[in-house]
Amino acid sequence: MLSVPAPRFDHDWIAARLPHAGAMCLLDGVLAWDASHVLCSADNQRRPDHPLRQFGRLGAACGIEYAAQAMAVHGALLAPAGARVPPGMLVSARGVELHVTRLDDIQAPLLVRAQRLQEGDELLMYGFSVHSAGRLLLRGRASVLLGRHAPGSGPASPAAASPDHPSRDQA
Repeated sequence: MLSVPAPRFDHDWIAARLPHAGAMCLLDGVLAWDASHVLCSADNQRRPDHPLRQFGRLGAACGIEYAAQAMAVHGALLAPAGARVPPGMLVSARGVELHVTRLDDIQAPLLVRAQRLQEGDELLMYGFSVHSAGRLLLRGRASVLLGRHAPGSGPASPAAASPDHPSRDQA
């Protein structure tokens, strides 16, 4: 059962905990959460200056980024007060089903749900979905790499700087 958050976890709270700056911090707030779930809201998909918009549209696959940010928020919610949340990197998205072609024509706010399915020392697996006005827009599963292998966690290995594995500065 998801609980209602208290105090309010709004956009400013989220922006202070994600590495995404400015408009790239996509979530407006946390609506509910518990040890294995988080439900977030966003209502910026129609903005003409959306940072993920290309060729005048926001494709449905961009919903994966909304979900990835919800996963990061979930980690921040679960972290002990004042603890440093380990950096993470989305390493795979599987079983993704897109039920719409674009998000910028969705008029109601987005509801972004992430459910932690598996947890290890360095790898998490989440199921995710994005809905709007009771309609499923997309869903799938994602793996997140944590700790020393994730960007921003320490010196880069030679593999991290190769053309096949661009560094954070190259991406």
